[in-house]
Formats: sequence, C-alpha cells, structure tokens
Amino acid sequence: MNNITMLGTDPEVFLFDPAAQKFISSVGLVGGSKQFPRPIDEEGNAVQEDNVTVEFNTPPCKSAADFILHINKNKTWIKDLAAELGLEMLVKPSAVFDDDQLQSFEAQTFGCEPDFNAWMDGDMNPRPNAANKNLRSCGGHVHIALNDGDDVLGVIQAMDLFVGCLMLDFDEDMGRRELYGRAGAFRKKSYGVEYRTASNAWIESDDRIQWVWDQTDKALEFVRNGGKFTEGQASDIQNCINNSDKVLLAKLKVEFGL
Repeated sequence: MNNITMLGTDPEVFLFDPAAQKFISSVGLVGGSKQFPRPIDEEGNAVQEDNVTVEFNTPPCKSAADFILHINKNKTWIKDLAAELGLEMLVKPSAVFDDDQLQSFEAQTFGCEPDFNAWMDGDMNPRPNAANKNLRSCGGHVHIALNDGDDVLGVIQAMDLFVGCLMLDFDEDMGRRELYGRAGAFRKKSYGVEYRTASNAWIESDDRIQWVWDQTDKALEFVRNGGKFTEGQASDIQNCINNSDKVLLAKLKVEFGL
C-alpha cells in the first residue's frame, strides 16, 4: 500500500510536577501561540501554548520514518524544557487540573475554531462542555493530504474504523470524550483534511506512530476502492468510539477483518 502523499500532526501533551504531584499549566512557560508558534528548528517543527497543554506541530511528512523522526524531535524538545523547569512531559489523553492552574484567560479558552461531524453530513459539532470544569484533554490530530476527488467525509468515516475504533486497544481514557474526540470529528484543510477524533495516546511510542501511518494508509485505500458502510455499520462505528465499547470493537474486527 502506498496511498499516503503526506501526513502531519499537532498533538498536545501535559506538563506534570512530580514533587507536587499535580498537573501544571503551560501558560507562560513554553511560548508560542496559534498565530505565532515557536519554531524549534528550521524544518517546520514548532511548539505553542494551547489552553493548559503544550501543542507541537510537525512539518508534512512523506514517509513513516520522517513522521516518527519529527514527532520524536518535538517530544525530546518538550521533555528537555520540562526538565529545566523541574517538570515532566506526560502523554495522557485527559487530566484534572487544580484551580490554581486555571486562573488565566488562556486556561479558560476552549475550541476557538469549530470542528465538524462526518457522520452528520459535515454539521458543526457543539462546543466542549464537560461536567468537571477542571478537566482538560490532549488530542492527537492527523493531518492528511488528499487527492482531487477524494471523498472527504468518507475518509474521516474510514479513519474512525481503522484508527478511532482500534485505538481502544490501547486508549481506554473516557475523560477526553466529554470535551473532544467523538466519532467523525474533522476540519477541512486546503491540502485535505484534519482527523480530530484521535487522542494523543498514539504518539507514546514509535510502534504506535508507525501504526497510525499504516492505518491511515488502509483508510485511504478503503475509500479509494469504493468502500462504504451500511447504516448499521455506521452506527456501530460511532457507538464504539463514543462509548469506548469494546464489545462493538470485537464485532467490527470480525466484520472487517481488522
């Protein structure tokens, strides 16, 4: 398979104080913003403060090896910065912060741009609204370059099957779905599409990064070969992700030979 032209990603991670055993807001510690990310090299890798998390951006990658390389460059840079501050970098989909870390305007700002639902004809998703106002989350969005004529909604739906559902094998976090990461979440981009359902759990190891590359390739192949879902399959995929339902996951694995 060789369906991928380029992939990029902009995951978030947390800062953690091991001495105080608490999560620490990135605000004022890292630098960079959505409008002006902080470059860490000349290859397009950059970091920024996003709410209380540290977000990093990779350049578009043409191979899995480059994808792994650039993600690890960012992770190493953030780990080194955290160590200078007496902190640790944690790859974790969600965390609850103490009140003293949430006093800034930035820490109270969510979802400055809306995302959309590929299962609802691209309708806008509601703004995040968790019951616990101290809950924060980290995404692992995948930016996919598409060809002219590719079915954008079909690609996101296929990503839900090949990535979103199967991530339940190593990501059992339920907290993030109160804010983000429900089935079919995406944004259209000039180069293609941003798949927003995935948490950051897949950036934890080289094997998982390679897995996301390979699974994205399978999703593109599925759509370009005319793959479609029945109404029942579409319902199962969404419920599997939204409810972290491993019974449905087992059913889908058998049905699609995953």
